[in-house]
Amino acid sequence: MEWTFGYGTTQQKVEIPEQNVLGVLRANPMHHERIGSAAVAYAMEHPIGAARLRELVKPEQKIAIIASDISRPVPSWEILPIIVEELLTAGCQKENITVVFALGAHRPHTQKERRHLAGSVYDMVRCVDSDPMDCLHMGVTKHGTPVDITRAVASADFRICTGNIEYHYFAGYSGGVKALMPGVSTPEAIEKNHRLMMHDEARASILETNPVRMDIEEGGAICGADYLVNVILDEKKRIVHAVAGDVVRAHREGCKYLDKMYKIPISAPADIVIVSQGGWPKDVNLYQTQKALDHAGHAVKKGGTIILIGACQEGLGNKKFEQWLMEAKKPSDLIVRLQENFELGGHKAAAIAKILQRARVDLISEMEDDFVRSIFLHPQPNAQQAVDEALHRHGQDATVLAMPYGGATLPVIIDDASMQIVEGI
Repeated sequence: MEWTFGYGTTQQKVEIPEQNVLGVLRANPMHHERIGSAAVAYAMEHPIGAARLRELVKPEQKIAIIASDISRPVPSWEILPIIVEELLTAGCQKENITVVFALGAHRPHTQKERRHLAGSVYDMVRCVDSDPMDCLHMGVTKHGTPVDITRAVASADFRICTGNIEYHYFAGYSGGVKALMPGVSTPEAIEKNHRLMMHDEARASILETNPVRMDIEEGGAICGADYLVNVILDEKKRIVHAVAGDVVRAHREGCKYLDKMYKIPISAPADIVIVSQGGWPKDVNLYQTQKALDHAGHAVKKGGTIILIGACQEGLGNKKFEQWLMEAKKPSDLIVRLQENFELGGHKAAAIAKILQRARVDLISEMEDDFVRSIFLHPQPNAQQAVDEALHRHGQDATVLAMPYGGATLPVIIDDASMQIVEGI
């Protein structure tokens, strides 16, 4: 069998004996009523738990639309024009509308990147990056997370959260008011929220009992998140569904749709899991590619091998992440360090360490081999050689699972006796 995996803007191909293959984890087959901007327009015409946007805003209000940054696959250029048109229909003034790109802990955009993300609205309304150095303090959550929001959003009269919904390894799902926290907040606030990832319920597909998600939504309520437009993407990064309206109720409906698409049952974990984020921009650095690695951890046997395919053209993608990985003498040091002193960026290094406690990780990337070894991963020149070596290590009867869009698909083990899905292994 031949499989193709996205790798930056190119591909990696592998051939595997058919008898070794347990399966390929792709989106569940579904018929989508609408795609692209048509799905967004329909969602805004049929909001969930709220009136239409044009009925909620007032002409004199200052409007902030929070959009995802360039590291996310969200086609904001399809979403933003529909929102802006709705606002203009309501009588809002162009000069009172600001698109704020949520950087979170990521680097600032170039002007070219902002123009690309904003599409046709770039020359119509103000488009800026969030600024963690210019925030307003709006309150504190029950967990002690400061609600510090970038001024362009905090000073607005009406706030619209946009983004896509996908699984998140400790916030349950992306989307919703995650656009506010961590999207347009400060490193200190993000770190305080992310400390909650140590909780057992802070994991993919968990919502109501997930302390990270609950803290995010409490912060959104304190700030005042007024409207939501979220999309769900298929494996080709096309919009196949959208939800709009109340920031919590609409988000929950979007999560249900995501589960129908991407929660993939498997009968047993595999000896070898081959996983990719699907290519650029999701594999631009290891900080982002880690999401696919985390999902692969749900599908691999203890003592197995994960073959991680991610170009990582920008290297690790986070200075603190790199510092932690380079300072550790062994992977377990990272887990102990996180428990003793949580630091943003270090949390992802510890997440990789947890996977390494379960499995070997081979990496196909553009990073130097010696550097890859220094961060406890095994460099491979290409996916085929990695697979051949893994099959040799695990034996001729080794089982293989492929996850060509690993950041999207969430493997869940089926209990044969009860036919219930077990949310982890």
